[in-house]
Amino acid sequence: MMYALPSLLYVLFFLSFMLSGGNLVCPDTAIAASAAEIDRDVNAALKELYVSSPAAKELSATAKATLVFPSIVKGGFIVGGQYGEGALMKEGKTVGYYNSAAPSYGLQAGLQKFGFALFFMKDAALAYLDESKGLEIGIGPSIVIVDKGTARALTTTTAKEDIYAFFFDQTGLMAGMGLQGSKITKLNKDK
Repeated sequence: MMYALPSLLYVLFFLSFMLSGGNLVCPDTAIAASAAEIDRDVNAALKELYVSSPAAKELSATAKATLVFPSIVKGGFIVGGQYGEGALMKEGKTVGYYNSAAPSYGLQAGLQKFGFALFFMKDAALAYLDESKGLEIGIGPSIVIVDKGTARALTTTTAKEDIYAFFFDQTGLMAGMGLQGSKITKLNKDK
């Protein structure tokens, strides 16, 4: 038990340093991004996603729109949260900017960075995003998280759900990754 306390103190110090200095670890998240920066990051993230996941590339051909968050930063120690900005793409063009935010609490410690893309397969799901003044994950249209196993069996003929989510570029030291409880809200950004 005597050795556990110093170890815990080192972990607490490390996490405090990482969270307070998050802009040192993830400088692109230190301030809100401009529309041009978001567009650049979204386009780069989609290219990488399509190379790593042929299923995502195939879904993009029939999706009504794709909402891409190239960089979500998640951190916390018991209490935490996550935040990132992205763009809604229709036919290869940006039609709106959004943020994704979620508070969290419970047994958690660490800092993580990841990206995700939501492929809206039905007009009703896309309309819900606009009409609801923010999409709360877990409420509203059904979302399927696509992992490597699901991706192998997923085709445009088998894709029957409202929205498909793909994660990419996960880095950091935090257990667990999910969208449950995230709220996606439209931003007012000038191009």
